[in-house]
Amino acid sequence: MTTMSSKTTGYKLTKADLRQINIRNLVGFQAGWNYERMQHSGYLWIILPQLRKIYGDNTEALKTACRTQCSPFFNTSNFLNTIITGIDLAIEETEGVEGLETVASLKTGLMGPLASIGDSIFGSLLPTIFGALAANMAMEGNPLGIFIWIASCVVVDWFRCKQTYIAYDQGMKLVTTMSDKLNAITDAATVMGVFMVGALVSTNVGIVLTINPNIGGVPLNVQDILNNICPKLVPAALVGFVYWLLGRKGMTSTKAIFIVLVIGIVFGALNLVAKG
Repeated sequence: MTTMSSKTTGYKLTKADLRQINIRNLVGFQAGWNYERMQHSGYLWIILPQLRKIYGDNTEALKTACRTQCSPFFNTSNFLNTIITGIDLAIEETEGVEGLETVASLKTGLMGPLASIGDSIFGSLLPTIFGALAANMAMEGNPLGIFIWIASCVVVDWFRCKQTYIAYDQGMKLVTTMSDKLNAITDAATVMGVFMVGALVSTNVGIVLTINPNIGGVPLNVQDILNNICPKLVPAALVGFVYWLLGRKGMTSTKAIFIVLVIGIVFGALNLVAKG
């Protein structure tokens, strides 16, 4: 039976489905990583069996869902990514293709904050603490160190699996008790995503102009003038140019990266720009 409004089969995910997602996440989430889509192919692979059950195999709704999942790039922490997965599937299970816009906005809005939190805690802090403890015990000839390290890894992976169930459950509550507010959530997530892009541009894109022309015998520092107009104006303009490129017909992320690389080499050779 297919619901005409959402084009779903009416299938409800089970614990076995969530268990399958966790297994796939642990063994294959990063297997398809590339500079074009980053983690999107791995993300889609993780949930593809469940999408087939929700939309039906070889249906237009399934094709639409798969295209939406792979349309923008996606990159977040391996340790918290299933929070997004659980909410995503809860929305699609209830809303179907009508909820894909909300899913896309949530993924864009949450991937940055979750990447910062997950990588800081689980990628840096915990390995440093337990790794140092295990290494010091091993250097002293105490075999207990290796078991401490293994135990910490097992607990982290258990947490990665547990959050899938929690996120799916909370996601179901979100779409059943707050369905009338999904548009507001979509707008909020979109704004969060744009905010995160702006923050990343200002902190990670370091480029300054080194053009200092003489006008009437007076040297002008173009970069200082631009900074007085708007700090980080050059990085913002560069990112805006890349977004414009990606909007051109036939343009891909790989082509855009290549164009920016060539421009950077040419401008650098002419001593027009430098790393900020």
